Amino acid sequence: MYREISSSPFVRWSRYLFSCLLCMLALTLISCSSGATASPVSTSPTSQPTVVGTTAASSRKWDDWFTYHHDMTRTGYLASTPDPQHLTKAWRISLDGAVFAEPLMVKGHVIVATEGDSLYALDPRQGSVLWHTNIGTPVQRSTLPCGDIDPLGITGTPVYDPATGLIFAVAEISGPQHVLIGVDAATGAVKLRRTVDIPGMEVDVHQQRAALALSHGMVYITYGGLAGDCGQYRGTVVASQTNGKGNLLSYQVPVTREGGIWTTPGPTIDKQGNVYVSVGNGEATSGDWDHSDSVLRLSSQLQLQDGFAPTQWQQENSHDTDLGSMGPALLSNGLIFIAGKSGSGYVVRANALGGVGGQLSETRVCDGMAMGGASIVGSQVLIPCNDGVRRITVHNNGSVSVDWHASNMVDPAIVGGHTVYGLDGGGTLYAVDLATGATRTSISLSEDVPHFATPMLSGTSLFVGTNNGIVAVNLS
Repeated sequence: MYREISSSPFVRWSRYLFSCLLCMLALTLISCSSGATASPVSTSPTSQPTVVGTTAASSRKWDDWFTYHHDMTRTGYLASTPDPQHLTKAWRISLDGAVFAEPLMVKGHVIVATEGDSLYALDPRQGSVLWHTNIGTPVQRSTLPCGDIDPLGITGTPVYDPATGLIFAVAEISGPQHVLIGVDAATGAVKLRRTVDIPGMEVDVHQQRAALALSHGMVYITYGGLAGDCGQYRGTVVASQTNGKGNLLSYQVPVTREGGIWTTPGPTIDKQGNVYVSVGNGEATSGDWDHSDSVLRLSSQLQLQDGFAPTQWQQENSHDTDLGSMGPALLSNGLIFIAGKSGSGYVVRANALGGVGGQLSETRVCDGMAMGGASIVGSQVLIPCNDGVRRITVHNNGSVSVDWHASNMVDPAIVGGHTVYGLDGGGTLYAVDLATGATRTSISLSEDVPHFATPMLSGTSLFVGTNNGIVAVNLS
């Protein structure tokens, strides 16, 4: 039984010192166990998140979003998300560079890549930094022969691999060189690092803009050129084992020049591991088809299997109206829809692309260009036209019907439940009805966003990359 045995000054002073030590120990334990861990690599300062609305509830469950538009077929679709009546800003945070890549959601953490050559993990409820890893010094525009991103760091959307627990990204660092990194999703520690420039590549004119893809223990990386199409670049696909071992695999489009594989969604991969890419215009405007202005199917080992190009590929090469601006939309019925800068859309069979002019149908779907990644809900495809998103239906016989046109959304859209979410090319985010295209609600983010910006959806929140960092928006 405890009883007071002394109240002398010495005893009281001893108790005071002991209490102080206990407080210091408690604070230390709290600091060590919190999510805001020390950065694995030294970084530039990052601002604190600004809470601008009601944050998400702590009990919220977060849907996984491991790659561009959610999965390897780039559907951009979560079926169970409730439809909103309102959109409200939750928080925003400035990071060390612009965010061109789509944010990811990995194990309840928002993963963000920046042009400052950094990866961040953020708390989705309030935007606080959990870890921050800087890969190197980004490339300054003044050191490149052309281009429009300054500085140039991590542009392509990363991909998370559940088998290894690593987030893979490609950083362009001063030199220049392109470096593949594998970062521990829990801590931000760099576990893999290798150069992914292949012999003979003119590194400073190749840009890694497209999202990375992952299948069967391989990471797939594609290259196009810089804005301005300077230098001797060629569209290239590179593959690395996720353990970083072995030689790189590669495929180069057999053009004399150009033929970039640059569109933001990157490769689409089917259940068998086949890799589908869309290719831009090549230098050739006569002669035999050089596999530019195309959809190509490659094996998992990057061997060319098949391809498709419009009959007028030579003319499209000469006028820069190729298919390379949109990723292939792979449907569950074995069909592929593809559109490009001409505004025409084509349906082809995935297992028999058909060569030049081998489409099942050709339909005018955009009054402008198709630019970026589509989303897919069954046989419905949300086409990112730069004059407004259109919903089309691709029928089993390959015919296409254009269902509606939402002129207020011009960047690639995603779908949650029965609602389509997309940006207006500026700082306004729209939510429209999947069935009709009618606007449900919208919100101004009060932020500038990069070209082809597309939101990420998880739980009942949207996360949007900006030219300064990231904004979170709650559905209600």
